[in-house]
Amino acid sequence: MDTKLTLKLDQNTIEKAKDYAKENSTSLSELFENYLHNIVSKNKQQENITPLVKSLSGIVKLDDVNNHKDKYADYLIKKYQ
Repeated sequence: MDTKLTLKLDQNTIEKAKDYAKENSTSLSELFENYLHNIVSKNKQQENITPLVKSLSGIVKLDDVNNHKDKYADYLIKKYQ
């Protein structure tokens, strides 16, 4: 059974939400209902993280990940000079 709900929200937030809903071919009511359903759902599936993944967590630093692009760019510059 659907029940009407009245909310007070910032006008800018409402406009952005309307745009988002329109872009995703849904209504604000359905968007809000889905959001509430997800946060109150008792049957939320917890991601099972294996012990191996837990042990590997934190090994790679973000600086190391982004540094490969610089190294590759340097390699290409040297190669084509």
